[in-house]
Amino acid sequence: MVRPYSDDLRERVLKEAERSSARRAAVRFGISAATAVRWAARARMGERSARPWGGRRGSRLDAHAGFIETMIHDRRDITLDEMVERLVVERDLHLGRSALSAWLRRRSWTFKKRPHTHWSRSDRTS
Repeated sequence: MVRPYSDDLRERVLKEAERSSARRAAVRFGISAATAVRWAARARMGERSARPWGGRRGSRLDAHAGFIETMIHDRRDITLDEMVERLVVERDLHLGRSALSAWLRRRSWTFKKRPHTHWSRSDRTS
């Protein structure tokens, strides 16, 4: 993955773009015209520095975390399908079961259908 351009280069390109044009600034500093035009457009909106790079974006489910935790605490044996259905009905949030599962796993929520059995004890598995 490539690294972002420095803020110093960005400022020099923006100063040149104010004097002449973004495309001429791009040629002068050896960057693509699209990049210079995008930087100039963002500068006109007041955004002169680079946006945060990388990292994980939030999920649509983050806003509903309290509701999801309440569902789990109210009924410990609730299934993912039932949770997805309640999110659709009560919160008008349409998503797949796997998306909900991934969101729960990232927050260390796991679901086991039978109680934990000590490892040295033999017990039925089905």
